[in-house]
Amino acid sequence: MELNERILKYLENSDKADTLKLCEEFNEEHQKIVGAVKSLEALEMVISEAVKITKWELTEEGELVANNGSHEAVLYRSIPDSGVPQSEAMKMVPNAKVGFSKAMSSGWIYIDKSSGPPLVKRKVDSITDIVQENLSEIRKGIDNLSENVRNDYKKRKLLQEVTIKSFLLSKGPQFAITIKKLETDLTSDMLLSGSWKTLEFKPYNFDALGQPPECGHLHPLLKVRSEFREIFLEMGFTEMPTNKYVESSFWNFDALFQPQQHPARDAHDTFFMSSPAATTEFPMEYLERVKKVHSKGGYGSQGYRYDWKIEEAQKNLLRTHTTAVSARMLYRLAQQTEFTPQKYFSIDKVFRNETLDATHLAEFHQVEGVVADRGLGLADLITVLDAFFKRLGFDQLQFKPAYNPYTEPSMEIFAYHTGLAKWIEIGNSGVFRPEMLLPMGLPEDVNVIAWGLSLERPTMIKYGLNNIRDLVGPKVDLRMVYNNPICRLDK
Repeated sequence: MELNERILKYLENSDKADTLKLCEEFNEEHQKIVGAVKSLEALEMVISEAVKITKWELTEEGELVANNGSHEAVLYRSIPDSGVPQSEAMKMVPNAKVGFSKAMSSGWIYIDKSSGPPLVKRKVDSITDIVQENLSEIRKGIDNLSENVRNDYKKRKLLQEVTIKSFLLSKGPQFAITIKKLETDLTSDMLLSGSWKTLEFKPYNFDALGQPPECGHLHPLLKVRSEFREIFLEMGFTEMPTNKYVESSFWNFDALFQPQQHPARDAHDTFFMSSPAATTEFPMEYLERVKKVHSKGGYGSQGYRYDWKIEEAQKNLLRTHTTAVSARMLYRLAQQTEFTPQKYFSIDKVFRNETLDATHLAEFHQVEGVVADRGLGLADLITVLDAFFKRLGFDQLQFKPAYNPYTEPSMEIFAYHTGLAKWIEIGNSGVFRPEMLLPMGLPEDVNVIAWGLSLERPTMIKYGLNNIRDLVGPKVDLRMVYNNPICRLDK
C-alpha cells in the first residue's frame, strides 16, 4: 500500500493524527511523511495544521556525562585516599578544571596544606551524582528539573533546547480512503467523446508562481547609472553621444587647452592606438585657432609659448575623459547662427593607463555635467552642484581650490559621508577657460561650467564593496549581480 493511502487509512479510524506519530507507526522518515501529506492536501483530502514542540535534549557532552558521570564525580573517584598534588589532579581526567571547581563548590574535595606540598583529598566518603541522574532522566523523556537547574545545565553545555516541527492532520472535504486520479488537462479526445462531462479535474492553483524565465540581470553599475541618468534628465539636461571610445589627441587634449608637453599625454598615462595611429579629419579653421592660442596666445591670454605640432594632435588614443565629447558638443553649439543655452550630460567609459589596485582600474565610467549660458560664474557652479548632489543624498558639501588645464577657477568637491564618518572626495569641477571656448566661436559673454565624478566609487559605497575588482572584472561573483536589489539613490 502506498504511503498516501496508508495515511488515509490511519485517518479513517482517527479524527486527528500527528506526523511525528505517523513516523513511528509507519517506520518512515518525517520528511517523507510531510511530502505525502502535501500531495494529499493539494487534493483537499486532508487538512494540516503546523505544530511546534519545544523540548530539552542532551548535547554530545551531556550524553558523555549521562554515560560516565559528571566531570566533578569522575574527578572525585580518580583521587586516591592518600591524596594527589593539584597539578597532577588537573591531568588525571578530561575536563578536570571544570570538575575540580564543581567538586570544591559541592564540598566533595579539599586541599590539605597541613604537611608538605598541598594535596587534593576527598572530603566525604561517598557522593551522589545528581547531574548524571538528572541527565539520564532527561534522556528517557522525563523532565522534572527546576528552571534554575535546567539553565545551569544549559550554561554548562550539557542540555540544549530544540524545536520540533510537525503537522496535525484531520480529514479534508474530499476525504476518502482511496485516491482517485484527477485529470489535469482538457484534451481534444475528451471534447469529442464528451467524457469531460463526467471526469473530475484537478483545481487550478492561481496563486502558484510560474517557473521564472531565464533572463539577464542588470549589473550594479548599470543600476546606479540609470539613477544618475534619471537625475540629469529631471534637471533638464540632454545626453551627449558617447559612442566613440577612440578619440584624437586634438579633441582629447588640444581643444581643451592642454599643452602637448603635459604629463597626461605620456604613454604611462594614456593608451595610444597603433592602428590606426593617426587621423587627419579636423575642422581646419578651428585647428589653426587652437594652434595659435597654444603657441602664441590670444583672447587676452599669452598661451603656453611653445612650438605646437600637428603630429601630436593627430595621434589616436582611447579617450581619457568624456570632456573630449563635451568639447565636440560645445564646438557644434558654437556653429549655430544664434546661441541658445544648453545643458549636457554624459555617462560612459574612459581609459587610463593606471596601476590596478583596490580602487583603480584601467577603464572606468565618468559622469559629466556641462552647462553653457551667458554670464555664468563660480556662484552658479556651486548652486548647480548643490542641487545635483542633494539628489544623490549628499547634503554637506565642501569645495577646495584645484588646478585643471582647461578650467579656471577649478574646485575639488568633497562630501561628508555619514557611514564612513569622514569627508570624501567625490568629484572635480570648474569654469571652462576662455582659451578653450573662444577659439570654438562661442560669444565672449558665454561661460561654461562643468563637473565630473566616477560611477564606480558611488556604486561601491551603495553596495558596500571595498574592492573595485569585486565590481568589475573576472573576480566578480555573478550571484552578487543576480541577487542585489535595485539601487535607489537618496533624493
